[in-house]
Amino acid sequence: MAYQFIHLESFSRKADSKGRGTAFIFGEARRDPAASVHVPNPSPPVVVYGATVDEVEALHDAAADAARTTPKDGKPRKLRQDHKTLHTVVASHPLTMEEVRADPAKRREAEEWERRTVAWLRAQYGDDLKSVVRHEDESHFHVHAYIVPASDPEMRAARHHPGTTAKRAVMAAGPAEGEDTKALSKRADRKYKAAMRAWQDSYHEAVAVPCGLTRLGPQRRRLTREEWQAEKTQARALRAAIDRANTVKGKVESFVATKKMETESMVSTAETTAAALRAEADATKAEADRRLAEAKAATDAALKAQDRAIAEQRKARGMMSRVRAEAARVREASARLQRLPSLIRTAWDGFRQSRVADRIRASVEREMERLREQATSAADRASKADADRKEAVERARILDQSLTETTAQRDAARKELARLRPPEPEPFLRVGYGMKPTPGQR
Repeated sequence: MAYQFIHLESFSRKADSKGRGTAFIFGEARRDPAASVHVPNPSPPVVVYGATVDEVEALHDAAADAARTTPKDGKPRKLRQDHKTLHTVVASHPLTMEEVRADPAKRREAEEWERRTVAWLRAQYGDDLKSVVRHEDESHFHVHAYIVPASDPEMRAARHHPGTTAKRAVMAAGPAEGEDTKALSKRADRKYKAAMRAWQDSYHEAVAVPCGLTRLGPQRRRLTREEWQAEKTQARALRAAIDRANTVKGKVESFVATKKMETESMVSTAETTAAALRAEADATKAEADRRLAEAKAATDAALKAQDRAIAEQRKARGMMSRVRAEAARVREASARLQRLPSLIRTAWDGFRQSRVADRIRASVEREMERLREQATSAADRASKADADRKEAVERARILDQSLTETTAQRDAARKELARLRPPEPEPFLRVGYGMKPTPGQR
């Protein structure tokens, strides 16, 4: 067998004509002796999804006891014993248990089919799917699913039966125009079959095709052995193609994810590097601006100091001029003093006997003393003016040296700033000692 097999059925607590009620179904799943006489060597089921059989049975019985149905009179009542409250699905794989136990590759194939079947069941029934178990004590690898509609106040298991749901919808809508009861029943049956085919097709697309199983077996379609072998070969080829496609898809997704991570890492690294470079550039620019500001401040201070030195030089020159003039006056007075003794002697000889001799002598002595004091004061002022001149010359030399160093620092700061922005024009020309500054240089 290489075609899909999946079957659904709903049960009530009351046994049907074959003696199957919910208690029997759970007993069979559990492998109770009374419910598993068809199995030569019963073994406990393997839970592959959800709760154990005992837990599902307890949940089902409690929900069925609490459920209520509301008939036409509007008075809630307990569920009838023949009200179907449990929905089951059986799915079987073509491989036998002997093949699965003997061949690891076939074991993996069966487990892949099982995984896809459980995923399809979860998509079909949601939270109402309470358990999926595997029986390994029968001929073929297969699973049983147990669906308990506990979320429904009336526990209507039939709502999980696609054929029954479709048929009831047609019957509830009533006959179309010109349609009798028999025609309505036939249309409802057609809807039932169509819904069941759609349910089988859904399982075929989600599980059978990826696992290499055909939709129908050869006897149902009266295929020859050659046609059936060809269809099985085609199914296996389709499965192989799907496997290759999934492999390629996985590689592509892995490649895309890897490149995405690499790109994100590169972008992150680039952003980090750019941020660091921007921060470094900002810091360098700020440092260059600070140095330039310091250089400008130092240059301005040097210019002001140079202006003061020039003013002091001018003042010293003026003082020297006044000292020279005073010295000339002192020399002239000294010359007069040198001529004065002869005049005094002449006057003394002429007026030796005069009564005014003493007064003349006293007047001459006072004049001599005053001239001596003037000469001494002029000499002191000349000495002080010469010392001031020398001090002004030394200060001008120191200021000129400081101005030269400040200009070098300013040029270094400008070169540092030139890496970040276009250079600015030179704000001034350095003025050295002895040069007359122009109005624009002050």
